[in-house]
Amino acid sequence: MTGQTSKPRRRPNARGQGELLREEIVTAAAEMLEELADDEALSLRAVARAVSIAATSVYLHFPDRDALVFAVLQRCHEQLVEAGDVAAAAGPDPAAALRARILAQVAWAGEHPGLYKVLHESRVHRRMGMPFKQVLVDRTTAAVQACMDAGLAPADDAATVTIDLRTAVNGMLAQRINEPDLPWPPADEQIDRFLTKLVGIAPPRR
Repeated sequence: MTGQTSKPRRRPNARGQGELLREEIVTAAAEMLEELADDEALSLRAVARAVSIAATSVYLHFPDRDALVFAVLQRCHEQLVEAGDVAAAAGPDPAAALRARILAQVAWAGEHPGLYKVLHESRVHRRMGMPFKQVLVDRTTAAVQACMDAGLAPADDAATVTIDLRTAVNGMLAQRINEPDLPWPPADEQIDRFLTKLVGIAPPRR
């Protein structure tokens, strides 16, 4: 006897708790993807070990790795939307609300760089797309339109302005994650320049 002990097998969920196991699998996969920052490096067997279940149990909920990655990224997007909604609700005016929404996205990416990278650069994203991202696009478009309606930004096509803004923000975050050693300016100052140049909002007083 070597003295080594194997990890105990996880007890099966009680009847009707399959959804709880699914959430445990997604959580474990999210933690791994945060560390890996690469969807193709994720192993379903490793996920199963993390949850203390047989690999075959993962397949009861996800037919393949891509389906599991997709579920993780959908949860990440929901977190991004929720963080933006909470931040925007505290804004005293539409311009402040839009700024808060964008900065919430920046903060989330800073806390989860690996997941943010997978969310925007993964093979799953390229192959399957992320239709749930439309929610964040719609939220941002509505926020930009609110600034225009309030006279805080010049009238324009809100959808086009939103595309420009999202391209700038996502590009900035991708660069910061992929090239962390560059002499980056403060993120909030960079976001304020985007909002001024692309949306037309006056920069906040500092």
